[in-house]
Amino acid sequence: KASIVVAVAADLAGRFSAVDLVRAASAAVGGQGGGGRADMAQAGGPDADKAGAALEAIREILSK
Repeated sequence: KASIVVAVAADLAGRFSAVDLVRAASAAVGGQGGGGRADMAQAGGPDADKAGAALEAIREILSK
């Protein structure tokens, strides 16, 4: 199993939501959803072997 926690610094909170980031990462590891606050969110999924894909999903959102 994979556990994912995402935090967004206060100066970036206007551009990025931790909930959006954690949901993208969760989907990459086979999870559904995730939640929390705009500055910190958590989720999980059944396939920890896809942790690299989860990080890549987050990088993709951050690069926009």
